[in-house]
Amino acid sequence: MKPREMLSAERTSLAEFLHTLTEDDWLAPSLCAGWRVRDVVAHAAVDAVSLGVYLGTALRNPSINKLNDALVERTGHLSNEELLHHFESAVRPGAFGKMAPAALHTDAMVHHQDIRRPLGRPRAIPEDRLVFALDHPDFGAHPKRYTKGLRFMANDVDWAKGNGPHVCGTGEALVLAMAGRPVVLGELEGDGVPTLAARMR
Repeated sequence: MKPREMLSAERTSLAEFLHTLTEDDWLAPSLCAGWRVRDVVAHAAVDAVSLGVYLGTALRNPSINKLNDALVERTGHLSNEELLHHFESAVRPGAFGKMAPAALHTDAMVHHQDIRRPLGRPRAIPEDRLVFALDHPDFGAHPKRYTKGLRFMANDVDWAKGNGPHVCGTGEALVLAMAGRPVVLGELEGDGVPTLAARMR
């Protein structure tokens, strides 16, 4: 699949999963500090936000964290069902998805897992999408901060990258590690894990 198709497929998988959530699930904490499941969904619906609204919000909120929080707050009045429809309207790549489909595909995958892991709802990620995410980490998560000088090696798919002390684990765990999610540290092995852990502090 092409990058935009990968992005649509991952967003579609997330939308299908969201349909299975209970009202309590929507309010449960995610792996994103301070964000509930519904906040992550609102954030992941970036292609439902017009470029004008995004830029206007960015001008009023110059830091990326404040911008993200402000965009999430824009959906605070929506019910969970309305928020799901809002997300589904952005499954096909819009302005942002067309500009950076590879990065947003990985962003969608990371946020999918940000929701699933705390809820105890694991999944088998399609191998083609998983390898694509490993090859194209989300630049917005500053992956080089975590990967520089280390060799990341997947033990469930044919993928490895980098030079240096080893960090080994499942492809899903490595995708989350490159996005700075410390929850996966206990699932990783290799002499590079202590360095990675120190970078996440």
